[in-house]
Amino acid sequence: MFDHIVPSVPYQSINLPYSVHLDIKRLDLIHPQISGNKFFKLKYNILEAQKQGLTRILTFGGAYSNHIAATAYAAHLYGLKSVGIIRGEELATQPLNPTLANAQKLGMQLHFVSRNEYRLRNDGNYLQQLHNHFPKTYLIPEGGTNDLAVRGCQEILSQSDLQNYDVICCAVGTGGTISGLIERSAPHQKILGFSALKGNFLKRDIMQWTKKQNWSLTDAYCCGGYAKTSPELLAFIQKFEEQHAVPLEPIYTGKMMFGLFDLIKNNYFPEGTRILAIHSGGLQGKITSITY
Repeated sequence: MFDHIVPSVPYQSINLPYSVHLDIKRLDLIHPQISGNKFFKLKYNILEAQKQGLTRILTFGGAYSNHIAATAYAAHLYGLKSVGIIRGEELATQPLNPTLANAQKLGMQLHFVSRNEYRLRNDGNYLQQLHNHFPKTYLIPEGGTNDLAVRGCQEILSQSDLQNYDVICCAVGTGGTISGLIERSAPHQKILGFSALKGNFLKRDIMQWTKKQNWSLTDAYCCGGYAKTSPELLAFIQKFEEQHAVPLEPIYTGKMMFGLFDLIKNNYFPEGTRILAIHSGGLQGKITSITY
């Protein structure tokens, strides 16, 4: 599966009562389990683990992590063991939610850690301890973002995408997907990211992966923070799904479309702008009642 350069991705046009053109690139349809941007983030990481002769993938995530779900399936598919370091030690004494239950069913070892320990996920000494405990292991960061993930995410945009669109929009979590899009983008294009989290730290993270400056990031539609929602967001998602038959979730893609429609309505884009919105999948996490 990952040996193919780019999977076939369908597009869906959205009819709007405004003077802009909007298409959605449906990455959510490329694979039933390794959904959306996770396919591209994992591609070169899985191939690199195989190249190094390693037998185990270890990564990090929360209780409803799309990345954990996709990594468990990809490792299972390629005959690799997998370990998930899961935020929240209290989860060890509770029934597993569908995301974690499915990951465990696919062979992933779940290790529940305290939030304090989870904050060490990028600490060199902590990572070395994990390597010592789990030998012959390939480590993938939280959310899957590293050099190889950014390389993979460049393949989201086809040559025709570079020619046919003026603006590329995407949801932003750890910054890997938007960084790949920026690196791949044509000089005339602008990449617009809709952050799922509150704060400016993501801008610094993205600047680690790209030197280009044809991009911007907004947290104006994050509804106060990661996995937080609002009645307006949920109402928008319901109406959008009814009108366009495109499933959204309220953590990433739903917020992007909510924000994009608000910008279009308020004439943010010049007349005739050709917009491509990246549907980054993650629909296994379509849960509207999560609170953190």
